[in-house]
Amino acid sequence: MTLQSSYGLELRRNRTLPQLRDLLSSESLNAKKLIQPIFVSESLKEREEMQSLPGVYRDSKESVLAQIEFDLKSGVKHFLLFLVPGTKSNDSIPKSFYESAIGGIKQRFPEIFLWLDTCLCSLTTHGHCGLLGKKGEIDNASSVVRLSDIALCYAQSGADGISPSDMMDGRVASHRKILDQNGFAHVPVMSYSTKFKSNFYGPFREAAESAPGHGDRSSYQIDVRNREDSILSSIRDAQEGADLLMVKPGITSIDLIQPIRDKTGLPVGAYQVSGEYASLAMLAQNGFCKFEDGLLETWNVFSRAGASYLITYAARRGKEIFS
Repeated sequence: MTLQSSYGLELRRNRTLPQLRDLLSSESLNAKKLIQPIFVSESLKEREEMQSLPGVYRDSKESVLAQIEFDLKSGVKHFLLFLVPGTKSNDSIPKSFYESAIGGIKQRFPEIFLWLDTCLCSLTTHGHCGLLGKKGEIDNASSVVRLSDIALCYAQSGADGISPSDMMDGRVASHRKILDQNGFAHVPVMSYSTKFKSNFYGPFREAAESAPGHGDRSSYQIDVRNREDSILSSIRDAQEGADLLMVKPGITSIDLIQPIRDKTGLPVGAYQVSGEYASLAMLAQNGFCKFEDGLLETWNVFSRAGASYLITYAARRGKEIFS
């Protein structure tokens, strides 16, 4: 491996906690290597079931605590938190909401590993993952600054790990720098390093209130036809200091997991996205398969492809399905 990084490979970040050691062990996928996405919406007073994602909810700051307690009893140790502010803004960060939501979870459950997704799509009025310039184009430089400010706010609020999903150039290096400079050198970055523009994100956009108001995300998410770009994107994030890499959507990126591992030497996970989960649920609802069998089949494929870990909306069922 000839990977060069101005930050170096900070291997100790992935060794410090038992949850990370379990997540990134060389074992095949098992319940300890699954990450459960959760949604907290500032505007909700009580939890709201997602019709498009059976068994998945949008929670309030209060109701999410009961959900995490249930998930812990089901064997989940890792959570990926998506925060949905009540007020959209292109100019400011809702720090009080971020601080209270993250702090409330970590104060109640210090034993969990809490990853925070960093993106602007749930915050901006236009729904894009970055800030817009005067002509309506994505302004990469200002977007990276805002995203890194959010990453620092998350870490200061108690996040255990940062997971940038925006696909702006340079955001991993910027996140690593601001974390290191402010006493959070121990906080790992799990990058959405190979993220395609995909038709499989629909249910998530409903949950996160993140559909773009105009245009699409072709200028910053990867074209599904471009294999070279998809691998280079992960190499770039590794060089910028990412500790974990990820492909998304999972099943349509299955051919990329091992090549990315070979090129970077880093753990590579997969995100079984909302459309993949919903497809299995709909097949099961119509009697075409058993939901648990469909999940296990796909999980075994991810394992066969070399995935170090898996983000899936069914992580809370992992212990039961793997047993």
